[in-house]
Amino acid sequence: MALRHAVLAALLDEELSGYQVTKAFAAGVANFWHALPQQVYAELARLEREGLVAGREVVQEARPNKRLFRVTDEGLAELEGFASAAAKPSFLREDLLVQIQAADHLDTDVLIERLTERFAFAEAKAALFEEQLRRMRGERDEAEFLLSGARIGPYLTCRRGRDFERANRDWCRDVTEVLRARREAAGPPLRRSAPDQFLNPNSPTP
Repeated sequence: MALRHAVLAALLDEELSGYQVTKAFAAGVANFWHALPQQVYAELARLEREGLVAGREVVQEARPNKRLFRVTDEGLAELEGFASAAAKPSFLREDLLVQIQAADHLDTDVLIERLTERFAFAEAKAALFEEQLRRMRGERDEAEFLLSGARIGPYLTCRRGRDFERANRDWCRDVTEVLRARREAAGPPLRRSAPDQFLNPNSPTP
């Protein structure tokens, strides 16, 4: 997938300004496609040049004019072509997993600290996604919304983001418990003698 497809998908339901598209990325799209605001603005300009989106100027009193974008028929055809191709699997690159991979040779306290940080981050992100899902459902319960709610695509990707962060949170908790249990089972580390006592035969014995 290219950034262009994520931008086109964000514009499917309504006209949005470039700023609104960047906010949409930050609020929801970022859970499956990360892009910096300047990358989004540059992609919008390319899409407009290629005729995949159309922009129009909106005059605002007491505020700078803004440009609204919508997907054209050509843009929708581009998305349809993208959807007809096999989806490529993603590959995870995660610093924390590399750290845990080396757990047998690293300080357990340091690893637990990293896991605790990631646990808090994942829990907060999952809560944000859950709140977003509640706003999207409105007064409906989830079962009803899944059957007949509007804009089901953004809802499903948001739910995926929530479930992903919940899985991260639970994994961090489980790994922390394992590392703590192994540390307790191993007992306190053996006290080592000071190395200078072996190097200097005249050093006093404590």
